[in-house]
Amino acid sequence: MESYAIHKTAIIAPRKARMTLDLIRGKKASVAMGILENTNTKASRLIQKVLKSAIANAVNNQNAKEDELFVSECFINPGPTLKRIKFASRGNVDRRDKRTSHITVKVSDGKVNKKGAE
Repeated sequence: MESYAIHKTAIIAPRKARMTLDLIRGKKASVAMGILENTNTKASRLIQKVLKSAIANAVNNQNAKEDELFVSECFINPGPTLKRIKFASRGNVDRRDKRTSHITVKVSDGKVNKKGAE
């Protein structure tokens, strides 16, 4: 059975966060948590929160065992861009785009849902 969690409009650029997300794709949930705890990036802290939420959703809503869960799917989509200005030389103004992300993590125990099999 599969369960997921989403963090919408996380203030981090998708390109930066994808590098950290590639480290946990396909790993067991406990191994993925260990990797994220030992990776010192902002993205790892945000992804760790989403992974904890996905694990809690699977355990509480689907009665899955936490030690059987693995990261079945994880991806980052771009969110809305925050447009900011920075004053430049000779009276000019430059635009600084602060990019946001939608972080999605899905965990599964590899079993098929009984309702979906009918």
